[in-house]
Amino acid sequence: MKPVTVVGSYLTGLTMRVGRLPRPGETVVAERYSEVPGGKGSNQAIAARRLGAKVHFVGCIGSDGRGDAAMELWRSEGVDAELVRRSSTPTGLGFVMVDRAGANAIAIDPGANGELGAADVERAGAVLSGSGLVLLQLEVSARAMEAAAKRARAFGARVILNPAPAVPAREIALEDVDIVTPNEEEFRLLTGTEDIEAGAREILSRGPKAVVVTLGARGAKVVTADDSYSVPAPAVKAVDTTGAGDAFNGALAVALSEGEPLRQAVRFANYAGALSVTKPEVVASLPRRPEVDEFIRNDVLE
Repeated sequence: MKPVTVVGSYLTGLTMRVGRLPRPGETVVAERYSEVPGGKGSNQAIAARRLGAKVHFVGCIGSDGRGDAAMELWRSEGVDAELVRRSSTPTGLGFVMVDRAGANAIAIDPGANGELGAADVERAGAVLSGSGLVLLQLEVSARAMEAAAKRARAFGARVILNPAPAVPAREIALEDVDIVTPNEEEFRLLTGTEDIEAGAREILSRGPKAVVVTLGARGAKVVTADDSYSVPAPAVKAVDTTGAGDAFNGALAVALSEGEPLRQAVRFANYAGALSVTKPEVVASLPRRPEVDEFIRNDVLE
């Protein structure tokens, strides 16, 4: 299996557990506060590594204590971070609120992530050329994402774009992306419609070969040029949904890198995502391969 390369963000997550999410203009009192590692790029890199892939991470972090903590995290997880650049701009921050039902609201300050650009992607050319799959998100600049997709395509690597945080599809280039993986809200913002079939067809017309819309407890909907089908998810009790998308995308990248067809890869990713919501926090909840394999063996979904 060729390595997975993730080009993306690292953020320190400042998380508050609340009884319920506040309405606009309302203040609520938090029940608990924690400062934990995050960022979709880093989370997905760790998710893929825990599931068995060799993983390279390309990003930009601050030359500060939070940046030092990120480097130590990747070292301990076995993620190759040689191509992460250090900057005088502070490491990015994410502000997260999670309620008792596991629902969340998130705002981010990109910090050093905003400096990641095409030059960083060029420096990663040797890594990209040896990768079977490149995983991207939108917590870094569009120029970095688009340069990475173009470079990966030139080297023959498959490209997954997790369009989060979402922007209208017309604002990003998709011609070098193979698979787009929004959740329901991201899909609506990306396409301007809640009609998955119609919106997905519009995305496919821009170049991607597949759209995979994650639907939480309802699994995922896959749309390709020739087919459209749903892939169910196992039933679990949700504690914290914050990292579900990152677990899903990391798992999807691993399964595809192992040669699984798309339907089976999405099924595997559904199990990984479901496992992640049964634990609090993000990195702490990202499952390891033996956990996912055992969950699949023991589940009676099919």
